[in-house]
Parts: sequence; structure tokens; C-alpha cells
Amino acid sequence: MESMERLLEVMRRLRGPGGCPWDRAQTHESLVPYLLEEASEAADALLEGNPQEMAEELGDVLLQVAFHSVIAEEEGRFTYGDVERAIVEKLIRRHPHVFGEATAKTPEEVKARWEDLKAKEGKKEDPCGLPKGLPTLLRAYELQRKGIDPGSEEGLRKALEEGDLEEALWHLVGLFAAKGMDPESALRKRSLKACRQG
Repeated sequence: MESMERLLEVMRRLRGPGGCPWDRAQTHESLVPYLLEEASEAADALLEGNPQEMAEELGDVLLQVAFHSVIAEEEGRFTYGDVERAIVEKLIRRHPHVFGEATAKTPEEVKARWEDLKAKEGKKEDPCGLPKGLPTLLRAYELQRKGIDPGSEEGLRKALEEGDLEEALWHLVGLFAAKGMDPESALRKRSLKACRQG
């Protein structure tokens, strides 16, 4: 917590009188592209596995948390303490097999319980029960993982024969879903490989 307080102090200084003009001009809305960019860069670092880069990029994600927390603090809306409290409470609430009397022996059981508890909490999602900001490839994967219009090898073959690439992509994602493999991470890894070869 001491290290986090130091980061918050730096952000308050940057946002305060005599601080940085750019940092002082930012809003929750203006920072959204940076949050998405930093999360993507962290994902790249995690997939590449370089410990130094992982720590640096995760730090950039943490900076976004601090930035938004300080802006909200200035506005009197919430503080970093509220952010931390909310996630701690959520982790305890959604892990009754660890912090309560429930049991779960497999990762699949844990995931199913998590989704059930999330639904009971009335989490704001789209009509299909997914977060609205989910990347499209992950959205297609999650839909098919839930059994909504699942793709198949036969469907992929047919779509390719007919030249329907949109339908082919849907069925290809379905093959990933059937194997429990995240196509977003797979494509990200392959893209990184292409960049290294190029």
C-alpha cells in the first residue's frame, strides 16, 4: 500500500497547481484510448514472457488506475481506496469455495459459479450477457462458448467453399471455443511472431 500511495502522490502532484499541463487536462473520457493501449501492451508483454517488460507494462496499467482514481478523487466521486475495496470484496464474494462453505474442485466449476454470481449481481452487460467493451474476436468466442450459434468444422468448410469469409471466421472462432482456446491470445501470439520475423 505504501508504494501505491507514492504513485498516487506523484499523480496528485502532476494534476495539481504547477503540475503537468497535459496531465491536468485529462478526463476519464480522454484517457480511455490510453487505458486500452496500455492493456494491449501489457498483454503483449505477458505473452512474450520477458519479466522486465511484464513489470513495466503492468506498471503502465497501474498508472491508469491511479490516474482515474485521482481524477475521481478531485471530483469527489470515489478514491483509490474505493477501487481497492470494491475488487477485494468482489474477489471474496465470488470465491465462496475459498472464503465460504461452497466447494469447487475444477477450474470449470469455479468459472461457472463466477458467471452465475456475476449474473445474480446484475452486472451491466449487453443482451447476450457480455461486457459491452469486449473486443469483437473475444465477443464471438464468448458467445460460442456459451452455446450461442456455435461454429463447426463443417460450417467452416462450407463457408470457405462459398467464399463467405465472415461466416468462415465465425466458424473458425467456434473451433477455438470448442477446444477452450482463446483466439484473441492465439492471434496476438501469431502477430508477435510475424513482427519478429519481419
